[in-house]
Amino acid sequence: MTDPTSPTGPTGDPDDEHLVREAERIAVAVGRMFPGLCEVVLHDLRRPDHAIRVIENNLSGRQAGDPATELGLRRIADPDYPGVVQNYGNRFPDGRPAKSTSIGIRNARGHYVAALCLNLDVSTLSPLALTLANLVATDVRHQGETLETPRDRGGRELRAAIDAFAAERSSTPRGLNREQKRELVRRLHRDGFFETRGSARLIAGQLGVSRATVYNYTK
Repeated sequence: MTDPTSPTGPTGDPDDEHLVREAERIAVAVGRMFPGLCEVVLHDLRRPDHAIRVIENNLSGRQAGDPATELGLRRIADPDYPGVVQNYGNRFPDGRPAKSTSIGIRNARGHYVAALCLNLDVSTLSPLALTLANLVATDVRHQGETLETPRDRGGRELRAAIDAFAAERSSTPRGLNREQKRELVRRLHRDGFFETRGSARLIAGQLGVSRATVYNYTK
Protein backbone atom coordinates (compact mmCIF):
# COMPACT_ATOMS: atom_id res chain seq x y z
CA MET A 1 0.00 0.00 0.00
CA THR A 2 1.27 3.47 -0.86
CA ASP A 3 2.07 5.71 2.07
CA PRO A 4 -0.49 8.61 2.06
CA THR A 5 2.23 10.93 3.33
CA SER A 6 4.67 10.11 0.55
CA PRO A 7 5.57 12.82 -2.02
CA THR A 8 3.43 11.20 -4.65
CA GLY A 9 0.36 10.76 -2.43
CA PRO A 10 -1.91 7.73 -2.01
CA THR A 11 -2.42 7.15 -5.74
CA GLY A 12 1.26 7.14 -6.62
CA ASP A 13 0.65 9.77 -9.30
CA PRO A 14 2.83 12.88 -8.78
CA ASP A 15 0.67 14.95 -11.13
CA ASP A 16 -2.44 14.25 -9.06
CA GLU A 17 -0.59 15.09 -5.87
CA HIS A 18 0.60 18.35 -7.42
CA LEU A 19 -3.00 19.30 -8.23
CA VAL A 20 -4.14 18.61 -4.68
CA ARG A 21 -1.26 20.57 -3.16
CA GLU A 22 -2.00 23.56 -5.37
CA ALA A 23 -5.66 23.37 -4.36
CA GLU A 24 -4.57 23.23 -0.72
CA ARG A 25 -2.74 26.56 -1.08
CA ILE A 26 -5.87 28.09 -2.61
CA ALA A 27 -8.08 26.76 0.20
CA VAL A 28 -5.88 28.26 2.88
CA ALA A 29 -5.63 31.63 1.12
CA VAL A 30 -9.37 31.95 0.48
CA GLY A 31 -10.28 30.89 4.02
CA ARG A 32 -7.94 33.41 5.58
CA MET A 33 -9.44 36.15 3.46
CA PHE A 34 -12.85 35.64 5.14
CA PRO A 35 -12.10 34.87 8.81
CA GLY A 36 -15.13 33.96 10.88
CA LEU A 37 -17.40 34.03 7.86
CA CYS A 38 -16.50 31.43 5.23
CA GLU A 39 -15.28 27.90 5.94
CA VAL A 40 -13.10 26.47 3.17
CA VAL A 41 -12.56 22.71 2.97
CA LEU A 42 -10.35 20.74 0.61
CA HIS A 43 -11.44 17.13 0.14
CA ASP A 44 -8.91 14.63 -1.23
CA LEU A 45 -11.25 12.34 -3.15
CA ARG A 46 -8.51 9.76 -3.59
CA ARG A 47 -8.96 8.91 0.09
CA PRO A 48 -12.73 9.00 0.75
CA ASP A 49 -12.42 7.56 4.27
CA HIS A 50 -10.01 10.35 5.26
CA ALA A 51 -10.92 12.94 2.64
CA ILE A 52 -10.56 16.26 4.44
CA ARG A 53 -7.06 17.42 3.59
CA VAL A 54 -7.33 20.90 5.04
CA ILE A 55 -10.09 22.90 6.68
CA GLU A 56 -9.53 26.62 7.01
CA ASN A 57 -11.66 28.92 9.16
CA ASN A 58 -13.44 25.95 10.74
CA LEU A 59 -17.16 26.61 11.30
CA SER A 60 -18.56 23.07 11.13
CA GLY A 61 -16.44 21.37 13.78
CA ARG A 62 -14.93 18.85 11.36
CA GLN A 63 -11.28 17.94 11.36
CA ALA A 64 -8.56 17.03 8.87
CA GLY A 65 -8.83 13.31 8.18
CA ASP A 66 -12.64 13.19 8.38
CA PRO A 67 -14.44 11.28 5.59
CA ALA A 68 -15.90 12.64 2.36
CA THR A 69 -19.42 14.05 2.25
CA GLU A 70 -22.25 12.63 0.17
CA LEU A 71 -21.43 15.07 -2.62
CA GLY A 72 -17.82 13.92 -2.67
CA LEU A 73 -18.86 10.29 -2.88
CA ARG A 74 -21.10 11.10 -5.85
CA ARG A 75 -18.14 12.62 -7.67
CA ILE A 76 -15.99 9.58 -6.93
CA ALA A 77 -18.67 7.29 -8.32
CA ASP A 78 -19.50 9.41 -11.36
CA PRO A 79 -16.80 11.32 -13.30
CA ASP A 80 -19.61 13.06 -15.19
CA TYR A 81 -21.04 14.60 -12.01
CA PRO A 82 -21.17 18.43 -12.35
CA GLY A 83 -17.84 20.08 -11.76
CA VAL A 84 -19.39 23.03 -9.93
CA VAL A 85 -22.41 22.92 -7.63
CA GLN A 86 -22.98 26.54 -6.71
CA ASN A 87 -24.93 28.52 -4.13
CA TYR A 88 -26.91 25.66 -2.59
CA GLY A 89 -28.53 25.90 0.81
CA ASN A 90 -26.75 24.19 3.67
CA ARG A 91 -26.71 24.21 7.45
CA PHE A 92 -23.95 23.90 10.06
CA PRO A 93 -24.36 21.28 12.83
CA ASP A 94 -25.48 23.93 15.33
CA GLY A 95 -28.31 25.03 13.03
CA ARG A 96 -26.78 28.14 11.50
CA PRO A 97 -27.77 28.55 7.83
CA ALA A 98 -25.03 28.42 5.21
CA LYS A 99 -24.65 29.10 1.51
CA SER A 100 -22.32 26.60 -0.11
CA THR A 101 -20.40 26.04 -3.34
CA SER A 102 -18.47 22.89 -4.24
CA ILE A 103 -15.84 22.83 -6.99
CA GLY A 104 -14.60 19.48 -8.26
CA ILE A 105 -10.99 19.18 -9.42
CA ARG A 106 -10.28 16.66 -12.19
CA ASN A 107 -6.93 15.31 -13.30
CA ALA A 108 -5.77 15.03 -16.93
CA ARG A 109 -7.64 11.73 -17.28
CA GLY A 110 -10.94 13.34 -16.29
CA HIS A 111 -11.15 11.71 -12.86
CA TYR A 112 -12.03 13.72 -9.76
CA VAL A 113 -9.08 13.86 -7.38
CA ALA A 114 -10.26 16.65 -5.06
CA ALA A 115 -13.08 19.06 -4.27
CA LEU A 116 -12.84 22.59 -2.92
CA CYS A 117 -15.89 23.52 -0.85
CA LEU A 118 -16.88 26.95 0.49
CA ASN A 119 -19.49 27.26 3.25
CA LEU A 120 -20.57 30.84 3.92
CA ASP A 121 -22.16 31.53 7.31
CA VAL A 122 -25.17 33.63 6.30
CA SER A 123 -26.56 33.91 9.85
CA THR A 124 -24.32 36.93 10.44
CA LEU A 125 -25.91 38.61 7.42
CA SER A 126 -29.51 38.08 8.57
CA PRO A 127 -29.78 41.36 10.54
CA LEU A 128 -28.59 43.37 7.54
CA ALA A 129 -30.88 41.48 5.15
CA LEU A 130 -33.92 42.08 7.34
CA THR A 131 -33.06 45.75 7.80
CA LEU A 132 -32.76 46.24 4.04
CA ALA A 133 -36.00 44.35 3.42
CA ASN A 134 -37.85 46.64 5.82
CA LEU A 135 -36.19 49.70 4.31
CA VAL A 136 -37.43 49.02 0.77
CA ALA A 137 -40.86 47.71 1.79
CA THR A 138 -43.77 49.75 0.36
CA ASP A 139 -46.62 48.09 2.27
CA VAL A 140 -46.17 47.86 6.03
CA ARG A 141 -49.71 46.79 6.90
CA HIS A 142 -48.60 43.21 7.54
CA GLN A 143 -45.15 43.95 8.90
CA GLY A 144 -44.39 41.60 11.79
CA GLU A 145 -47.49 39.49 11.07
CA THR A 146 -47.06 35.72 10.95
CA LEU A 147 -48.50 34.67 7.62
CA GLU A 148 -48.12 30.93 8.19
CA THR A 149 -50.58 28.94 10.27
CA PRO A 150 -50.02 29.29 14.04
CA ARG A 151 -49.89 25.49 14.27
CA ASP A 152 -46.82 25.34 12.05
CA ARG A 153 -44.08 25.42 14.67
CA GLY A 154 -41.40 23.57 12.73
CA GLY A 155 -37.71 24.34 12.69
CA ARG A 156 -37.93 26.74 9.75
CA GLU A 157 -40.45 29.04 11.42
CA LEU A 158 -38.66 28.81 14.77
CA ARG A 159 -35.33 29.84 13.24
CA ALA A 160 -37.05 32.68 11.40
CA ALA A 161 -38.57 33.95 14.66
CA ILE A 162 -35.19 33.85 16.40
CA ASP A 163 -33.41 35.60 13.51
CA ALA A 164 -36.10 38.29 13.35
CA PHE A 165 -35.87 39.00 17.09
CA ALA A 166 -32.08 39.32 16.88
CA ALA A 167 -32.22 41.46 13.74
CA GLU A 168 -34.58 43.94 15.42
CA ARG A 169 -31.81 44.47 17.95
CA SER A 170 -29.06 44.72 15.30
CA SER A 171 -27.53 41.48 16.50
CA THR A 172 -27.18 37.80 15.69
CA PRO A 173 -28.90 35.20 17.91
CA ARG A 174 -25.63 34.31 19.61
CA GLY A 175 -24.72 37.97 20.00
CA LEU A 176 -27.77 38.76 22.15
CA ASN A 177 -27.03 39.53 25.78
CA ARG A 178 -28.40 37.41 28.62
CA GLU A 179 -31.52 39.49 29.24
CA GLN A 180 -32.35 39.63 25.53
CA LYS A 181 -32.02 35.86 25.27
CA ARG A 182 -34.28 35.47 28.29
CA GLU A 183 -36.86 37.78 26.71
CA LEU A 184 -36.67 35.86 23.41
CA VAL A 185 -37.10 32.46 25.06
CA ARG A 186 -40.10 33.67 27.06
CA ARG A 187 -41.67 35.07 23.91
CA LEU A 188 -41.13 31.78 22.08
CA HIS A 189 -42.62 29.90 25.02
CA ARG A 190 -45.63 32.21 25.07
CA ASP A 191 -46.14 31.77 21.33
CA GLY A 192 -46.26 27.99 21.60
CA PHE A 193 -42.94 27.04 20.03
CA PHE A 194 -42.05 24.76 22.94
CA GLU A 195 -44.94 22.47 22.03
CA THR A 196 -42.83 21.04 19.19
CA ARG A 197 -40.48 18.22 20.08
CA GLY A 198 -36.83 19.21 19.91
CA SER A 199 -37.53 22.94 20.00
CA ALA A 200 -35.51 23.51 23.19
CA ARG A 201 -32.47 21.83 21.61
CA LEU A 202 -32.81 23.95 18.46
CA ILE A 203 -33.21 27.18 20.46
CA ALA A 204 -30.18 26.32 22.60
CA GLY A 205 -28.10 25.73 19.48
CA GLN A 206 -29.18 28.99 17.88
CA LEU A 207 -28.42 31.02 21.02
CA GLY A 208 -25.23 29.18 21.97
CA VAL A 209 -26.49 28.15 25.42
CA SER A 210 -27.40 24.85 27.07
CA ARG A 211 -30.90 23.36 27.06
CA ALA A 212 -30.96 23.72 30.85
CA THR A 213 -30.40 27.45 30.42
CA VAL A 214 -33.24 27.64 27.89
CA TYR A 215 -35.65 25.97 30.34
CA ASN A 216 -34.47 28.26 33.15
CA TYR A 217 -35.26 31.27 30.96
CA THR A 218 -38.88 30.12 30.65
CA LYS A 219 -39.42 30.34 34.42
